[in-house]
Amino acid sequence: MKHLEKGVGLASAPRDFLRDLNADNLSAGLVAGIFGLSAGIIHIGAGTAAGLPQEFTLLWVISYLLINGLFGLFLPAYYRLPLPMANSIPGALLFAAIIPIVGLNEALGATLIAGAIALVVGLAGWMSLVMRLMPMPIVMGMVAGVLLKFGTNMVMPLQNALLPAAVMILSFFFAARYLRRVPPLVVTLLVGVGYMAISGADFSSVAFSFRLPEFIMPSFTLEAFLAYGLPLALILVGMETPAGVGLVKGMGYQEAPANAITALGGIGTMLSAFFNLHSTCIAAPMTGICSGPEAGSHDKRWVAAVIVGIIFVVAAPFYGFVFSLIEAMPSYFIAIIAGLALLRVIGSAMHITFSGKHEVGAMFSFLIAVSGVEIFGIGASFWALVLGVAISMLVEFKDFEFSVASPGRRKADVTAR
Repeated sequence: MKHLEKGVGLASAPRDFLRDLNADNLSAGLVAGIFGLSAGIIHIGAGTAAGLPQEFTLLWVISYLLINGLFGLFLPAYYRLPLPMANSIPGALLFAAIIPIVGLNEALGATLIAGAIALVVGLAGWMSLVMRLMPMPIVMGMVAGVLLKFGTNMVMPLQNALLPAAVMILSFFFAARYLRRVPPLVVTLLVGVGYMAISGADFSSVAFSFRLPEFIMPSFTLEAFLAYGLPLALILVGMETPAGVGLVKGMGYQEAPANAITALGGIGTMLSAFFNLHSTCIAAPMTGICSGPEAGSHDKRWVAAVIVGIIFVVAAPFYGFVFSLIEAMPSYFIAIIAGLALLRVIGSAMHITFSGKHEVGAMFSFLIAVSGVEIFGIGASFWALVLGVAISMLVEFKDFEFSVASPGRRKADVTAR
């Protein structure tokens, strides 16, 4: 436990939450929460594509929201940092694909082992080494590449839904310029809802439902571990934590608790294995929303992450209803809101990527993440980090902090600078 970073504590968290709550972090938390709820569509799509029963897929999403929501209440409140929790989307796609091959119980057994590996890495303090092996420009190159699609998805509706897209986007910048006391995201949300009401959006298919997660006992096979458990562990340790930590550091939070994030994600992933869920980890896109400038004052942005946890916990049992509501909304609605919320985060990530050391590795990391390429069934985000670091070590090894130079060489370098 000695390697876990110390936080502020939970004793005063409820009082501090009410003290720090304001319109900016409330609006950012709402947007991030809505974004997280909409991510359940990815799970449903992956489950459908893999031929999984709809009953299982719904329980999968309910567990995703409830378990990650509970952990997402604890982490940001304890550290007073914008650290929302969710699950790994690349892990979700891999999970859905492997279940028909090895079986659900076996896949969950592999999930349990992957969580144990993440827990050990966090408790041992090895994340500091992982973070040293993955310099900030390379990590942020991956983040920028992943988040770039949210920016392009924001402007794509201008092609087929010009009027509502233009109205929503312009309302954001109009509010930022002239309505100083009203968060621009709130204005855009209200404008979007107002437009849907005027245009007569059809909500007749919205139906009420209530479900809770169900317990299941994992089982263990070597095949499931090698095909799914080991890649998931690498994704959690080598991609999800570095991406989340890189984002919050890029937003000015230099004391991000990498070991604690990894260890807590490991515990959450182990618990998840008993409830049809594949992982718990820091949520990079939602971290971008909660830690970005749109969330208001730097020391109060942690409130936005706690709000995400509250939304997840409250919405989880009713996700069948929430999903039918999201389906009734035009697809451009969430795409525009998420893109606007991440706009300045994308800009900051690209600035860190392309200004400083590791230029070649950071560029390759960015390009690989943007490409969406899959190798051995593992997504582009993971390979962006691995190949970005490998290329940087090959052509710009001197940029790494652990590269050793002789005293005379270091002195010469300092004199040259």
